[in-house]
Amino acid sequence: MLNLFSAQIESLSLHRVGNKHKNEALFLSKEPYTLNDEVTGLLKEYFFKPFREKEENYYRFFHEADLEFNGMYAAAVEIFLTPTKMHEVSKKIAKQLHGESDHPHIKSGEVCVVYFSNLVMDNEKVDGVGIFKSELKNDFLQFEEQGDNLKILIKQGININKLDKGCLIFNTKKEEGFKVLSVDNNRYDTKYWLEDFLGLIPLADENFYTKNYLKFCQNFAKDVVLPAEDKQQEVLFMNRAVNHFAKNDNFEETHFLNEVMDNPELIPEFRHYKVEKGPKYSIEDVSSFDIANKAVSDTRKKIKNVINLDTNIQIKMDFINPESVEKFVEKGWDEERQMYYYLVYFNKEQKS
Repeated sequence: MLNLFSAQIESLSLHRVGNKHKNEALFLSKEPYTLNDEVTGLLKEYFFKPFREKEENYYRFFHEADLEFNGMYAAAVEIFLTPTKMHEVSKKIAKQLHGESDHPHIKSGEVCVVYFSNLVMDNEKVDGVGIFKSELKNDFLQFEEQGDNLKILIKQGININKLDKGCLIFNTKKEEGFKVLSVDNNRYDTKYWLEDFLGLIPLADENFYTKNYLKFCQNFAKDVVLPAEDKQQEVLFMNRAVNHFAKNDNFEETHFLNEVMDNPELIPEFRHYKVEKGPKYSIEDVSSFDIANKAVSDTRKKIKNVINLDTNIQIKMDFINPESVEKFVEKGWDEERQMYYYLVYFNKEQKS
């Protein structure tokens, strides 16, 4: 779990990276930027806002030959080892970004390299390095007095409510390639930022496995449970699956299937589906792991417990306890109308 509230900016280096393909220059600041309280407050909001709003999908640095050949990993190691060298290392980072900016679609922009202290991860304070790139400029109006009148001036600047690209490198799990968060709001070339520049791959931790296994279950429910049974059973399966994750600290596949699979005949189908589709979610060889509570909560919010009927009626089942469906909702067949029906029991209508 990440908490950025107490984080402090210790130093900040600012450079401008042009598009190398268009022969745009690289501008490197000679000295670190001098901060004041007002600018620091605005920058922290600008840097951290997308990471507070985004799921905590962690990455790690990677290189096919050896981790030390990943330029951004090497830069992070150098900064964490000697923070006083941060500005000089930030120039290396800007040069590497400029080197990767060789596609005509890549936009030029300002790059901030920031050293943070007091980032709280899993209840421990760690230092961090942030790399943030601004790309899109927005028009804004400024008003200026000229004699007895006001004049409108149109200028361009950065919207501090939207970070274009950024990453946070946390000084933890160094041997595995650190823990890294990344955001890219202008996905015109996803390889450029995440792979070519940063060299990141997903970090296979409890959050990764919890999220991916539940995504796998959603697709199993849609591809197997729904055709074999009906929409109600698809919804019930996913509710039981999420509830199993919510009430357990550790996942064990056999226990999960015995508790969640209402129809035992579908268990072999589940195992076959995992062999076929598991590699897509990197869970083909995974049958036990620690459960990440936040990933479970995020998944629960995204699940749509809705049955859409061809009579333009929706049945929304907004509950946590899946037994409520079996107790209060019945499905049947009307011979006279030659139509299916749902019978719903309730005590009183609730006011909206």
